[in-house]
Amino acid sequence: MQIVNISELYNVSPQISLTDIEVLSKKGFEKIICNRPDFEVHPNIQSSLIKKVATEIGLSFEYHPLTFENMNAENIEKQMAFIKESEGPVLAYCTSGTRCAAIWALGQIGKMSKDEILKTTLESGYNLQGLL
Repeated sequence: MQIVNISELYNVSPQISLTDIEVLSKKGFEKIICNRPDFEVHPNIQSSLIKKVATEIGLSFEYHPLTFENMNAENIEKQMAFIKESEGPVLAYCTSGTRCAAIWALGQIGKMSKDEILKTTLESGYNLQGLL
């Protein structure tokens, strides 16, 4: 599992496995956000299974499937609320982490300059130049 820190508590990664959840717990993560729609993944790593294991070991879990077509104001606000309500580290995952980084970037509009947002995501390995 490749965890990439984007901001203080917000981290992103490519698809996680069931065994990654225990590692996340040991690293102090509080919440997992699945931004990958279930139709994209094999049944053995769909959100319901990840949620079951996560909640059994005490991690909060949110299923918030995103595509670039539904990254609208409502979904951006929802993702930012998931992050804000957490006191500890949050991991959001999708196929590669790009959607998770992109929705964070969109949520920073008006809080950070465009250059700061793009610099932060680029330094984290996500080139979102065409997004903003």
